[in-house]
Amino acid sequence: MKEIATYSVEDQNQSVTRAAGVVSLAVMGSRLLGLAREIVIFNYFSTKLGASAFHLAFRIPNFLRDMFGEGILSKAFITTFLATEAEDGEEAAWNLANRIFNLICVVLIGIIVLGIAFAPTIVDILAREDFNETLNSSKQFGYDTKVELTVYLTQLMFPYLLFVSLAAIAMGLLNSKGKFGIPASASTCFNFFSLVIGISGYYLCKRYGMHPTTGMAVGVVVGGITQFLVQVPSMYKVGFRYKPLLSLKDTRVREVLRLIGPAILGVAGVQINQLTNTWFLTSDDEWLPWIQGAYRIMHLPIGIFGVAISTVALPQLAKFANAGETEQFRNSLSYAVRLMLTVILPASIGLMVLSTPICRLLYERGAFIESDTFATGGVLFVYAFGLCGFSALKIFTDGFYAYKDIRAPVIVSLCGVALNIFLNYLFIYRELILDPRAVVFSTVLTVTLNSGVLMLLLRRKVQRLGLKSVIPLFFKILTASAVMGIVCWVTNGVIEIDLLGTEGIIQRCVNVFVPIGFSVLALAAMYKVLKVSEFDDILNIFKRKFQN
Repeated sequence: MKEIATYSVEDQNQSVTRAAGVVSLAVMGSRLLGLAREIVIFNYFSTKLGASAFHLAFRIPNFLRDMFGEGILSKAFITTFLATEAEDGEEAAWNLANRIFNLICVVLIGIIVLGIAFAPTIVDILAREDFNETLNSSKQFGYDTKVELTVYLTQLMFPYLLFVSLAAIAMGLLNSKGKFGIPASASTCFNFFSLVIGISGYYLCKRYGMHPTTGMAVGVVVGGITQFLVQVPSMYKVGFRYKPLLSLKDTRVREVLRLIGPAILGVAGVQINQLTNTWFLTSDDEWLPWIQGAYRIMHLPIGIFGVAISTVALPQLAKFANAGETEQFRNSLSYAVRLMLTVILPASIGLMVLSTPICRLLYERGAFIESDTFATGGVLFVYAFGLCGFSALKIFTDGFYAYKDIRAPVIVSLCGVALNIFLNYLFIYRELILDPRAVVFSTVLTVTLNSGVLMLLLRRKVQRLGLKSVIPLFFKILTASAVMGIVCWVTNGVIEIDLLGTEGIIQRCVNVFVPIGFSVLALAAMYKVLKVSEFDDILNIFKRKFQN
């Protein structure tokens, strides 16, 4: 019996790694296209003018999307859908899916109407006076101030919220059925269409007297529509059939709503912090684009690895929690944390070392000048400290969601939001540290503390988390990552300072990719020497892919 249990755990871990690998590859395309969109925005629009207006406008509906779409809505639906299927049968689960689809449509259409109507008020609240001091270069397009342009773009992009939320339900449904590739790839469609329409719209809008950022805003809406539609065929294949069902009296619908309601603050602590940060970020015209540019780069490893592991782990954790298999739950959670550290900790150190060269390679052209590069690189350096905190928060929150317990995440998140606001008040409003890095530091510190507290509370809930194996592994990964960081720093210094310089796209590519190549080789060698088995699991997945 002991051998069977051991095989079961190993088989379970390999299943998580395989599925996470599929999601990582799918998400990679999306993140790269999202990064390309950011590069286009910085190339065409000045950080003081169009870029800052677009980023503030997009942040408003995107805040609701991050909370409802990719966070709470999908997680609440997965846990309830799986429980309904196990206890009430497949037909009841499909009926629940239809009721949630229709309810979300009704609620979000109302939110969109209110958002469009009150967009001027929302923008006025978020934008400080300094944010509106410049602009007057857009009078030819009908806008006298940057706030007016921001209001227009906000109203234009609000419908995006409906379609991306429906896409989140579709993703939750498919993930519940063990389908991860298509849902993870759906966001690629969003970024692709928003990029293509944004570029073509830039020239069309200028030709017909509309503000060039209009093309980017329209691209966001079209991208949201395609992100949902691309998942519809897969939903049909797994058995979903649309029915016009709508009921607030249904027990399972109420169960989803009970998870969603208070968890708006629980799961979405990062998004709430970002929204509250926005008011402080508008202290300077350029702070918001700098932080958005750094966040987009930081989000690449989190999306490829952290989100992928969390996406795959939640359905498995929910199944074990529903079945009362606590030991299996612990094994799954422990492995998810170990897998996350294996890839995220080295990525964190790598981003710290190459923060400025990466920003120079990606952004420094057109309207994005050298001073923007150094400012964005400094912000990215601080963001890199929080990579493990951001990723761990997703995993430990999923642990609570698997047990349909949202009380702890709510309380911890509310405390984190209060701490974040207090720190920003000291640093920015009281001018203790008048620097955009202070805003990012507040967020990183808050998220890291949140993840640590949730880990302790989850440990109390299930008695133990099986994390004893994580401690020695952490020091192994830290040692390997430190060696990797030194190799990266020395290689970059020799190439950038002594050999090539920083002018020219070829030189910039060499300055970034050659140090990354040597760093990966050094990291792999150290992992082999230190016998990090999780790295072997990742390598085995790629070997199977190439052999097939």
